[in-house]
Amino acid sequence: MKQTFASLLLALAIILPAHAQLLTPTAPASQPLDRIVAVVNEDVILQSQLNDAVLSVQQQYAGHTDQLPPMNVLQQQVLNRLVLMRLQVQKAQDQGIRVSDADIDQAIQGVAQQNNLSPDQLRTEVERSGSSFAAFREQIGDQITVQRLHQSVVQDSVSVTDSEIDNLLSSPTYKSGEVHLAHIQISIPAGGDAAAIQASQAKAEAAMAAIKGGMDFNAAAIRYSDASDALEGGDLGWRRLDEIPPAFADTIATMKPGDVSPALRGPTGFHILKLVDQRDSSRKMVTELHARQILIRPSELVTPEQAEQKARDLYQRIVDKHEDFAALAKEYSKDDTSANVGGDMGWFPKDAWGKTIANQLDQLKDNEVSKPFQSEAGWHILQRLGERQSDQTVQIARDQARQAIGTRKSEQAYEDYLRDLRSNAYINVLVPELRSADDQSAKSP
Repeated sequence: MKQTFASLLLALAIILPAHAQLLTPTAPASQPLDRIVAVVNEDVILQSQLNDAVLSVQQQYAGHTDQLPPMNVLQQQVLNRLVLMRLQVQKAQDQGIRVSDADIDQAIQGVAQQNNLSPDQLRTEVERSGSSFAAFREQIGDQITVQRLHQSVVQDSVSVTDSEIDNLLSSPTYKSGEVHLAHIQISIPAGGDAAAIQASQAKAEAAMAAIKGGMDFNAAAIRYSDASDALEGGDLGWRRLDEIPPAFADTIATMKPGDVSPALRGPTGFHILKLVDQRDSSRKMVTELHARQILIRPSELVTPEQAEQKARDLYQRIVDKHEDFAALAKEYSKDDTSANVGGDMGWFPKDAWGKTIANQLDQLKDNEVSKPFQSEAGWHILQRLGERQSDQTVQIARDQARQAIGTRKSEQAYEDYLRDLRSNAYINVLVPELRSADDQSAKSP
């Protein structure tokens, strides 16, 4: 939950808007309060829900309305996102993915803390924005549901091998560094014929012409892109170059900040990229500590009080009687990973064993022994043995390569999944001016 409260409300309103009965500004007063604008399998999206989401976007861009497309295009963009979200929620429910009230309570607590609010204050702010708190809870629940669907799909379809990492790092096309990107995606409908491909290409060319004619890139993304981040101006944030498909990375490597690429053909459509900024990667130096420990755990045979007393006795034997720490650790410590080697924890990044141990080690000098202290695992005695600066550039590069390959595969896998999900769904947009090229208006499940 890293979003600010305002942006979170916007995101949630776009995903599954609150059920307030709002009309578009151009709607005549005599128009019925609500109507069905789209059928999504056995579910429906109401005019009031679409209006709420559109209004949230308009509020987000207050003072920058020149970046918004005409109302019918904006409504299409928002409706497409609502349809896709509704499909994901339906699929997750079909697969038995459930979110408990406790899960929602925990997420709401996180939102409140992120915005320095109590849960009651968060409720007040939600209701002040014009939404009901019950609808807000439902939106949070659906968001968690979709996140779990994404995890399920990716987990089942994406794996990364050591050989793939080796191949990436040794490839002449491997590029280090990070880039801040924005993009416009013009998708080709699943199973699209030559006419569909030509229509997508024409839309991409229109977007390029608008940008060359002076339209702000973010505004062009809102107007032309059909990616899920279109309403955020297509901002992809900072990404490592090794996360980007090689064909696109080669193009980006020739660009300078502010440059916009030509329309690039990808597996699922056309992409226009803007290089917002870039930065070089640097050597990664990590502070590592060397220590050893004795851990006394409470058990069915050892009460917490007895565990504490045992730790204090061992501390006295080490400090006052100068008995060997390693020998006592081997005999008495209950830490399975270090007891057999005299409590030696090896060299490790400071937080590797948790913040409680890290805080204790911060207070010790080399070769100094800590007084017994308690953690969730039991009672500990630590001896700090040393500190060093370790060059982790190679290992971090491997970790980043693994993440980059996994991210690339995950994004492609889930994009393919969503395309199939939409192409196999029954979607009927009942309002003609809200239909987009890839609406499947007469397809049976």
